Amino acid sequence: MTTKPLFPPADTARVFGVPIGLDFPKASLDGLLHRLADHPPEALARVEIFVNTARMQRRLTDELSAQGRAGFLPRIRLLTDIGARDLTLPKATSSLQRQLELSALVAELIAAAPDIAPRSALFDLSASLVRLLDECEGEGVSLDRLTGLDVGDLSAHWERALRFISIVAPFLDSTAAPPGPQGRQRHAVLRQIAQWEAQPSDHPILIIGSTGSRGTTSLLMQAVARLPQGALILPGFDTDQPAAVWHRMTDALSNEDHPQFRYARLLAALDLRPEDLPLWTTAPAPVPARNRLTSLALRPAPVTDQWRAEGPSLGEIAEALEGVTLIEASSQREEALSIATALRAAAAENRHVALITPDRVLTRQVTAALDRWRIVPDDSAGKPLILSAPGRLLRHVAGLIGAELGAADLLVVLKHPLTHSEHPERGTHLRHTRELELHLRAAPGLAITPDTLRQWAETPPPGSKTIDPTRGPWVDWVIATLFDLAKTPAQTVAALEALHRARSEALAAGPNAVGTGGLWDKEAGAQALKALDQIREAAEAGGTITPRDYASLLASVLAAGEVRDPIQPDPRITFWGTLEARVQGADLVVLAGLNEGVWPGLPDPDPWMNRRMRHEAGLLVPERQVGLSAHDFQQAFGAPEVILTRATRDSEAETVPSRWLNRLTNLLDGIGPEGQTALAAARARGDAMIACAGQLDRPDIMNPATPRPSPRVKRAQIRLRISASRVETLIRDPYQIYASDVLRLAPLQPLDPGPTPALRGTVFHGIMESALKSLPEGAELTEAHLMETADRVIGALVPWPETRLQWTARFASFAGPLAAEERARQATASPIAFEIRGATQLGNGVTLSCNADRIDRAEDGSAILYDYKTGQLPSEKQIDALVKQLHLEAIIAAAGDFEDLPPLDIARISYLRLNKGLGERSLALTPDEIGKAREAFVEILDGFLAGSRGYTARRMPRDLKHVSEYDHLSRFGEWDQTDLPSPEEMP
Repeated sequence: MTTKPLFPPADTARVFGVPIGLDFPKASLDGLLHRLADHPPEALARVEIFVNTARMQRRLTDELSAQGRAGFLPRIRLLTDIGARDLTLPKATSSLQRQLELSALVAELIAAAPDIAPRSALFDLSASLVRLLDECEGEGVSLDRLTGLDVGDLSAHWERALRFISIVAPFLDSTAAPPGPQGRQRHAVLRQIAQWEAQPSDHPILIIGSTGSRGTTSLLMQAVARLPQGALILPGFDTDQPAAVWHRMTDALSNEDHPQFRYARLLAALDLRPEDLPLWTTAPAPVPARNRLTSLALRPAPVTDQWRAEGPSLGEIAEALEGVTLIEASSQREEALSIATALRAAAAENRHVALITPDRVLTRQVTAALDRWRIVPDDSAGKPLILSAPGRLLRHVAGLIGAELGAADLLVVLKHPLTHSEHPERGTHLRHTRELELHLRAAPGLAITPDTLRQWAETPPPGSKTIDPTRGPWVDWVIATLFDLAKTPAQTVAALEALHRARSEALAAGPNAVGTGGLWDKEAGAQALKALDQIREAAEAGGTITPRDYASLLASVLAAGEVRDPIQPDPRITFWGTLEARVQGADLVVLAGLNEGVWPGLPDPDPWMNRRMRHEAGLLVPERQVGLSAHDFQQAFGAPEVILTRATRDSEAETVPSRWLNRLTNLLDGIGPEGQTALAAARARGDAMIACAGQLDRPDIMNPATPRPSPRVKRAQIRLRISASRVETLIRDPYQIYASDVLRLAPLQPLDPGPTPALRGTVFHGIMESALKSLPEGAELTEAHLMETADRVIGALVPWPETRLQWTARFASFAGPLAAEERARQATASPIAFEIRGATQLGNGVTLSCNADRIDRAEDGSAILYDYKTGQLPSEKQIDALVKQLHLEAIIAAAGDFEDLPPLDIARISYLRLNKGLGERSLALTPDEIGKAREAFVEILDGFLAGSRGYTARRMPRDLKHVSEYDHLSRFGEWDQTDLPSPEEMP
């Protein structure tokens, strides 16, 4: 029985196009079924279809099912299925195995030429080299072609990179090593082509949805197009582009970024004229006028002068933009909220809406915004494995191997939701973790060692007088699981992976538990386990690496994985990547993140070959990805209804509109009033959506702003003790004293405190005290003695090497003049006390305390009080009105209430600057002035004690930019410095 052919005989290759904007999978099947209308039902089963993605494969199958065709179906295969079952072909070497094999060579390169990259970039460089080798195999580029490149007129970097590439020659020799995935695919395709040439297939073979951007795929497409019953169906073919433009697109260096360049190259290889290409379906494009506009806007750069010639004759501009909305949000958050509002509105009308963007951060922001309506979108990309709960725990544990354990690192691991998971005592674990964190925050800088943890375990918890018996075993488990990781030396990848896996599982299981807790549970756990298994399988190729390198390797493997959320999503709202724009159909399409660097994204950096070298070698130029993104944009923009969105500013700076959006808006502005009106209407629709989204965060009832607080409290609530150093705060910002002394609220200290101005002041104070105390009797202070002391004190108190160098250099810059000034001071007076404590009772029951920096005794027996300042010295006006610390210390000294000192006759107080420029602010002081200072201070305190004076927030800040630790508590921002205080009696 003779089977009727699908296609009539032809002398040329058979290629069809599908207009821009059509639902490509549906149009492809409609065209096929139309051609089989007069064939028997089993004819469909003889058709073999190749597609480039699994999603396209599923979509075609779903479309056939939706049309009620449950009987005879075509064979729908992936392009990568070619040769997948061919056991005569060598098994492909995994990319990870190649990366590990090459990492040793790259490590030697970095060691020999450190200017190429830091050691931390080892696996990134190895991965980029693997991609280059895979691409060479996929494009059929031999090593001889690479090493034969002329780089004489290029920088030495490229010559050195080319020499290194020649070292990895064995990886390009299929006889010496198995090929990579792309190399094996090319072998399989070439074998299939040879079989077709020897015996052409007699059944229909279609390639649907591929653009032929890669060399291997292009070869296969050319072979299929020449088969007796073969055909190519090209998505998003521009039927409006003039023949002259098609024929000029020949050079990849200047045209690769055009959306139709790959078609121009493919059709030229098949000796076909693009302007004569037949369409696969008779269905018209949804918006032909918009396709004409886009085609003109995206013309290659050398012929954009045609805008002026063809722009005015476009016509139907209003129709082209009738279904287009342009959102230009002021921030990424506003963009995400506007998109979420549009998605929800479309879903409420039971319409299918798709968000298309390469920006994964934006999609996560939109997902979060949709959560307010309990809408879970169908995100095709899922969630990056590295950001999943198992991925984060594995990354944290890997970071502890071979590294010193800090407080923050320890708590990050202990507080992870998978740590101690599925253990009956998880509540106890969380309580111990919280108590340990509070303990560490109360003692910032405390070394994290087994001894300090055991000492904490033997201390009663807050509010208890007995030791918690569960603390000890818990601390022993923490120590056994984590503390020896820091001593891990460089070793094999297999050993590091085994150690990493064992400790991660031990953390997840908890103490004395069997199993792995919830670490490998659910989809995320299964994918994380698969990632570790990949490292284990390829470990033999890796040799010996450092723990830090292992952490980088793990991060690169986890970053390549994805996890789909098992929650049933809303089928009306889908998130697609740009590639999926060509294989799906939706009622409303949102093209988001249209900024340069996002869509299109920046080309991946290639440390081995520049664009000219790649072009001359026959490899893909960096602009290829831009061109593919341009085609995805052109195809998606042809949908019936489209929303274009961008943020005019990101978290750092102003953004630049995507080149395609820029071209569209510039063309519309230049066409004339019709284009400007249509563009203004699209922007107006976008502004309306932004305004609608803005209403979501605007409450129906506006609560009145909180007034500037000035609480008044009862005497019983006031702490009857105050330090002289805090009196300035009591005058400038009484609310701080209220929050700390009345409410007993203290800010949490950082776990790993860095160098602060306060610490620098403490260190410089300590240098002066130690230098003067260690000075032999009768000796004069010298610069050398000061610097010797500075080295000792800074070395003991400052743990950061860089900060030690900076502060030592800073102190050295004024040590000489400081020594000279100090010799002049000691010529008339001698120090009698340093950092001495004192406290005196005032008449109203308040205790005034202090810790004086220094007290000198003059030759006449009078005393001089000193206060060191590492910042600016207070002015005389400030001392008169606000800075009263030394006046109050004089009250204590005159009363004889300093430890081991009799009453002193204070003749002078002085503020000394310990910093560049030095300086001294000195004031004479009489007993009457000391008495007046005591009376004034008691009067201030009496006002607070009697409740007639409120603890006003930010009463007299140093400047308007001053930030208090309690500004959030006083709700500063709802009021400002110009608002009058609002006294309030506190219960």
